[in-house]
Amino acid sequence: MVTAILSGAKTTTSALLVGYERANEPLPEAGQQSAVVDSDDRRVAVIELTEVRVVRLADVDLQHALDEGEGDESVAQWRAGHEAFWHSAEVRAELGDPGFTVDDDTLVVAERFRLVRTG
Repeated sequence: MVTAILSGAKTTTSALLVGYERANEPLPEAGQQSAVVDSDDRRVAVIELTEVRVVRLADVDLQHALDEGEGDESVAQWRAGHEAFWHSAEVRAELGDPGFTVDDDTLVVAERFRLVRTG
């Protein structure tokens, strides 16, 4: 993921709205800056959110899917990969719901960001 951000291949990311709600965390906002850390927990870059949208899973668009930089070539491919992750035991445990599943109406937080600086 870090390499994709640094190369400019990754400029979007997605999360489930329910994750923010269950953690009682506020949604991120455009203008917010965040550190990008590598696998050794070293800060390697700073990104800035340029857009935050809450959309139905069925309404995630192709540009968002492509800009996640994971090699998906269609929304269906992007969705299949994300559903596999969101239906994983880890995510279900984090949400406190062993039977959690997504559907077309599941709300997704779609974030777009830009690389501010490296290092």
